[in-house]
Amino acid sequence: MPKLFSYETREEFFELFCGGCSMPAATAAVGVAVSTGMAWWRQSGRMELKMATGHRGGLVGDPPASCPGRGRRRRGLSSEDRAVIAAGLAAQWSYAQIGASIGRDTSVISREVARNRGDDGSYVGAVAHRVAHERRKRPKDFKLAANPGLCTRIEEWMDQGWSPRLIAQMLQVAHGSNMMERVSHETIYQALYVQTRGHLRADLNRQLSLKRRHRKTRTEPRKSPSPYAEAFKISERPAEVADRAVPGHWEGDLILGAANGSAVGTLVERSTRFTILLHLPGRHDANTVAEAMIREMGQLPEHLLRSITWDRGTELADYRDIQIALDTKLYFCDPHSPWQRGTNENTNRLLRFWLEKGTDLSIHTPTDLRRIADTLNKRPRPTLELQTPADRLNELLTRAA
Repeated sequence: MPKLFSYETREEFFELFCGGCSMPAATAAVGVAVSTGMAWWRQSGRMELKMATGHRGGLVGDPPASCPGRGRRRRGLSSEDRAVIAAGLAAQWSYAQIGASIGRDTSVISREVARNRGDDGSYVGAVAHRVAHERRKRPKDFKLAANPGLCTRIEEWMDQGWSPRLIAQMLQVAHGSNMMERVSHETIYQALYVQTRGHLRADLNRQLSLKRRHRKTRTEPRKSPSPYAEAFKISERPAEVADRAVPGHWEGDLILGAANGSAVGTLVERSTRFTILLHLPGRHDANTVAEAMIREMGQLPEHLLRSITWDRGTELADYRDIQIALDTKLYFCDPHSPWQRGTNENTNRLLRFWLEKGTDLSIHTPTDLRRIADTLNKRPRPTLELQTPADRLNELLTRAA
């Protein structure tokens, strides 16, 4: 049976080797064979190793001063080290005595106890090791995402006109050393402007004095930012969207007419293939598309309006207004990747039977578009076992009633 090595041993090996130690020196320092170190390196997916010219030890050159035998080296405390620290504190040893017993400096012990002791001042080795491990994890959990009470207080203060900086200062005064009840003003700004961070209200950025919808950096030249820089990406969609297990996830796009002078909006539900057409008379800019989508999709029940996936055209630059009005999430495909909305692309191909390329699509009235959508929704689909999208949607509505 192969010998199992601890997480700390592997971490120490990687720190030494990436710091410039040769493979033999790094593996000898942590007490494993060179072949084991090679296997760990290959499993990590890092770059290919090269033989160092003229170095008898083999892989990568002479060990620097940070390697064992060439001066002091820095490594993380192991679970065994923390168990010794806990036992030493119980025996009322000094930090210097504890440090000497595990070969570490007094300052290391002092910092360890200060960081990982409990609220009652006690230090438990296993608990401290777990806390330290969680602190090192990347990416770290966003603090506001796990603290709805703190989110509520921030929202109340911002509704009263408080700035994020003032809120951060007041939280520091009120909670002192309790880091879980404090956030910096930068954390609040990230939650306001990056939708994936925290659980603050989607429209809360309107309470800022400048009422900006995007952050503006001072170091970069002023230019018009991408309207989707902070939007949800298609890679962030839940798995239930991909496997069509749950209804209520839509895909959308525009069908353009001659010289892109006219357009019709298309929306198709992934599990039922039910299609909705948006009437866009005269214009198909962001404001017009947003109004049409809110008007048509606002009639759907909540369980059939879980998400919408769209291409990165500028016609959906007002996606935030749509999300707030419909209480849903909009996900955007990667640039130049229309195939990521395959259901909608296939539906648009069928719709071209009525909405022909190179024609003026503005001649179609709302009544015309409803007739076209009804005709398509009543067509049997092989992908639905020859049921129609209308039948499948009716089943969902009846089941929810």
